[in-house]
Amino acid sequence: MTQTPTHRTPRWIVPGDINGFFGLVVDNLSILGFIAMALVGLFGVPADIVFTRMFPGTALGVLLGNLAYTWMARRLAARSGRDDVTAMPLGLDAPTSIGMALLVLGPAFLAFKADGLDERAAAIATWQLGMASLVVMGVLKTVLSFAGDWITRTLPRAALLGSIGGAALALLGFLPLVETLRNPVVGLVTLGLLLYVLVAKGRLPVRVPGVLFAFVVGTTLYYGLGLAGLGTPGFAVPDPVPLVFVPPWPNLGFLEGLPHTVPYLPLLLPFGLLMVVGGINVSESARAAGDDYRTRDVLLVEALATLVAGVCGGVAQTTPYIGQPAYKQMGARSGYTLLAGLFVGIGGVLGLVAGLVQWLPLAVLAPIIVYVGIGITVQAFRSTSEHHAPAVVLAFLPSLAYLLVIKLGNPAWIAPEHFTALYAQTGSHGLPELATLTTLGNGFIITAMLWATALVAMIEGRLRAAALVLLLAGALTLFGVIHSVDPRGGVYLPWALEGLRQVIAWQFAGAYAALAVVLGGLSLQAGRRTGD
Repeated sequence: MTQTPTHRTPRWIVPGDINGFFGLVVDNLSILGFIAMALVGLFGVPADIVFTRMFPGTALGVLLGNLAYTWMARRLAARSGRDDVTAMPLGLDAPTSIGMALLVLGPAFLAFKADGLDERAAAIATWQLGMASLVVMGVLKTVLSFAGDWITRTLPRAALLGSIGGAALALLGFLPLVETLRNPVVGLVTLGLLLYVLVAKGRLPVRVPGVLFAFVVGTTLYYGLGLAGLGTPGFAVPDPVPLVFVPPWPNLGFLEGLPHTVPYLPLLLPFGLLMVVGGINVSESARAAGDDYRTRDVLLVEALATLVAGVCGGVAQTTPYIGQPAYKQMGARSGYTLLAGLFVGIGGVLGLVAGLVQWLPLAVLAPIIVYVGIGITVQAFRSTSEHHAPAVVLAFLPSLAYLLVIKLGNPAWIAPEHFTALYAQTGSHGLPELATLTTLGNGFIITAMLWATALVAMIEGRLRAAALVLLLAGALTLFGVIHSVDPRGGVYLPWALEGLRQVIAWQFAGAYAALAVVLGGLSLQAGRRTGD
């Protein structure tokens, strides 16, 4: 007698979900910490506006997106009969959140003050601008989400995973590593413990989640050394943060901010487009790890989460994280996104998130992002054909340029007027070095995908296809979608450019066209495969 196989309903919480929960929460807290540090510490935005106006709506977007991804994971598990399905993690996007703080919200706050508004009025106007910016990006991402499946079918895996692997290595690996080592004892111990429990699968003397153990040890070291006078310069115990109930109700403040978004559209639209491309990549990443989510659904959820967050006061867009395979390796399933969404969402409403951001040192928060960056970089190679590995490496390079642009564009490093002077400074040969670096970094994810796609086509002997990709890259260059000559990464009409920027744009576009012509000519010869 043959028994009909039965599928068990997946458990809501498994042990790996606890590690995943701490990892995802810390990812989000780290980014909120960077936003607060930039707005409050660098630009002087009043802290209460950041913590009680901007953070609750931002946290609501994380809550809604993670609830939706939890439901998608359980639906996939039920449909496939598997109990090892891992939910797609959702949180605040690191590159564009940093970009929003440093390139949009901070400068806008200073501009509002220069226009005569007092500090609080300028902060409120900045908050409304942030809301409107999220609404604009949310609408754009909603429209573009329906093209996700087509893009996934069209581009090679090396382009999809290579571009996101480069971002993981440079932005999720290196940038947080710098913050980790600004407090070397605390940061390196925390990072080392995370690598021990998550990569080396080492045992602990107590039965607690490895991520929690690392955080407790790191935080204890930070405050212990600091109170003993052995910490790094600038140590101070934060003031207690009272719990306050600040519900992120929908409001029409974004309508007042919409007119102020116009000067920033050249930045906001690429930010939204990058999230669509990134969402496609992480969907492919999850698929490579064994969980076949539909790209359109992944994109639509995060687009709507961003849109709702903007209407409810948020200022940083949500995105599906590139760490799904890393969370899967932790043993997380669908419970970790449920727990993390509830923690961040409810904590944002009660002020708990704001308190944790101020009490947890960055040297303890940043290492988990370093770990996720390592995991994604490794997967870019493991899930790609060995023959296409050079394309993956090539796709990493534009991210390194963007990394340097983030640091050099920080007003704390180089004053804006000095940056502008360096950007236009000519050398003994070629284009200005800083201008070239900035141009390479702007639009880095799309650039990486196009470069890797063209190289894969060359590796496979499809030179005409490679030439077409290069021609597309040249056309996008002219409008600033990639290689924008605007230091802030904005798009433009090519005939509106003047002076050095016009020269740089046409030089880059002409380079793509020239290489396309060369490859087209090579495609005409017989037996074109060489170098075997």
